[in-house]
Amino acid sequence: MPKIKVEKLTKIFGPQPQKGLRMLDEGKDNKTIREAGHAVGVADVSFEVEEGELLVVMGLSGSGKSTLIRCLNRLNEPTRGSIFIDDKDITKFDHEALLKLRRNKISMVFQHFALFPHRSVTDNAAYGLEIQGVGVDERRRKAREALDLVGLKGWEDAYPGQLSGGMQQRVGLARALAVEPDIMLMDEAFSALDPLIRRDMQHEMISLQERMKKTIVFITHDLDEALQIGDRIVLMKDGRVVQIGTPEDILNNPANAYVERFVESVDMSRVLTARSVLRRARVVAFAHDGPRTVLHKMDDDNLASLLVVRRDYTLVGTISLEQADKAVKDGAKSIEGYIEQTPSVKADEPLMSIIGILAEWRWSLPVVDEADKVLGVVTRAGVLTALSDSSSETAAGDAGEAPVEAVAPAEAETAASASNQEDKQA
Repeated sequence: MPKIKVEKLTKIFGPQPQKGLRMLDEGKDNKTIREAGHAVGVADVSFEVEEGELLVVMGLSGSGKSTLIRCLNRLNEPTRGSIFIDDKDITKFDHEALLKLRRNKISMVFQHFALFPHRSVTDNAAYGLEIQGVGVDERRRKAREALDLVGLKGWEDAYPGQLSGGMQQRVGLARALAVEPDIMLMDEAFSALDPLIRRDMQHEMISLQERMKKTIVFITHDLDEALQIGDRIVLMKDGRVVQIGTPEDILNNPANAYVERFVESVDMSRVLTARSVLRRARVVAFAHDGPRTVLHKMDDDNLASLLVVRRDYTLVGTISLEQADKAVKDGAKSIEGYIEQTPSVKADEPLMSIIGILAEWRWSLPVVDEADKVLGVVTRAGVLTALSDSSSETAAGDAGEAPVEAVAPAEAETAASASNQEDKQA
């Protein structure tokens, strides 16, 4: 069950919203509806947000993204449609139930910090708890814990006027976190900050989300910000959803020309990840293999190295042609003493980071999961291909083979090996 589920949500502004709604249903465009004295905020928007997901809603000014997020806690009353939170349709909530929802389950962080200048940082962070009726000592304790989370330990007794813009936004974030909400709505939360502070806050947001796993809907007009922090992106235009997908979905498979224009200037090396160029492998070695067995495997596929794995495909290292040949000459019964320690990356590692690793490592780079089991490999050729052409056909980095989300050990004939092309060159 999704944490948030939005179904055919529509918001019409104007003196007679139902009239504007009828015009929308008749197929009238936004301009015609506006000339009739109404405005389309959002139109037939549907999406889901999983628990613990950070969903970014983005678009240009006037796209409907801020209207949408205000509908999620009914600061804007929807004209039509449903909003389910924990499977309960909040569009049917009465005033009392809605207040309870806002106080206990949902927090909102705005673009402008909205801090009380006469209150200390701690008392500003404790404001939501004060509204809930929490006692002074308890709310100050929770506020200080939240301030510590956002990196403001030591500033608890300061006043907003003594803080930089970035620090003030951290207070706003702490205020939202202090009430321990299930859901956080963030409306252009970092847009008022200068670029360097904004980047710091994005990193802070990623770090906090890694620890707290909140369900977050984050509004932005900045594609780089959306790509940096979002698990998935909802891209809007004229009140409607144009495309929903992961950052790589949107970069690799833009739905239309509008999305293509959005993504054309993106630095792909900072956004595409190892998953984009992950390729299946055909041959691996095991630590107990004899050196002649390993040389035979290399010879059959014309390889200059093999990944070494355990039977469950946990990564052990790499055996090179030179080391396997040395093991034969030494009369070794297995390759265990000849395995090189191997760097590895996770599937979500950006290509920018991987480029640096491949510059130092001459063999194919293994991609592993959280248990250190091999999912596949990344090669120099694959990375260069992905960066020169971000289409899904070439992002695999190996002609004729498609990229894979993950290669489970039991499903793969083998889960790792070096690239034939690179090994031949090596």
